Amino acid sequence: MMFEEMKVFAGSSHRDLANRICQSLGIPLGESTTIRFSNENLLVKIEENVRCADVFVVQTACEPLHEHIMELFILIDALKHASAARITAVIPYMPYVRSDKKDKPRISITARLMADLLETAGAHRVLLMDLHAAQIQGFFRIPADQLMAAPIICRYLEKRDLSNLVLVAPDAGEVKDLIRYANTLNLSMAIIDKRRERDDENAKAVSIIGNIEGKDCLLIDDEIASGGTVVNASKFLKARGAARVLVACTHAVLSGQAPERLAGAPIEEVIVTDTVPLASKKSKIPQLTVLTVAPLFAGAIQSIHDGNSVSRLFEHQLEQGVLDFKHS
Repeated sequence: MMFEEMKVFAGSSHRDLANRICQSLGIPLGESTTIRFSNENLLVKIEENVRCADVFVVQTACEPLHEHIMELFILIDALKHASAARITAVIPYMPYVRSDKKDKPRISITARLMADLLETAGAHRVLLMDLHAAQIQGFFRIPADQLMAAPIICRYLEKRDLSNLVLVAPDAGEVKDLIRYANTLNLSMAIIDKRRERDDENAKAVSIIGNIEGKDCLLIDDEIASGGTVVNASKFLKARGAARVLVACTHAVLSGQAPERLAGAPIEEVIVTDTVPLASKKSKIPQLTVLTVAPLFAGAIQSIHDGNSVSRLFEHQLEQGVLDFKHS
């Protein structure tokens, strides 16, 4: 099905990324206004005609989280009632993505609830990146495309000497993500073996599967929240003889004291993407490198609008760059 004009709108969460996506597409960011009343209610007004348009709405998960979630629902609903032909929710980092299973009694699988609420609000499809668990894509009853940041990070890494580099998973659960990098970069892998002696204890690293002595180790994770996992893993690797430790992840949530933890850790570089806004935290982490995913999202948006395959983006190179926060 072919649609008329393509338009991109954004909520308040990450307008810098939305603007970079629009620059890659060669179109202006759609005009909308969000008003926050003194009672904390929101009013969203679409400031231009969207009748029969193919509309994409960019909103990511970051603080204040619940305000941004509600703003996304209201924005989608406003576009629906303004007669947009199709609405695609573009969510670089999905809210409640870690709530993907019922691992305790009497709890909500909130990621599934988020999928249901997006459909109820009026989204016809969603565009996501690096979900925490593969099954989350199946929570949606509307078309859901998932992009991967690994090709962007790998292209950045390919510019350097990788002869002494080994990829490391901070726990067995990250092996699936590690394989994407290993296949692209043709590097060996290692896994940190973590054990939990009692149910009320955090898992602790007890051994390393693979050879990392004298090697440069690149820890791979899908997100960094509190920073505890990668900081503890970096210390463990250095104690086991690693020459250098680097970290790469897609979603730099960096909650609480994470910036300070990373700054003080034996980590030479933290490579992340701009799925969440980072300008306010960049100065606290001197070893932070931020890669933009805007061209990848722009390519996916153009493919969806044109009715082409999104999977082709994994087979072709997309230009990407390192963000310079001094000039952005």
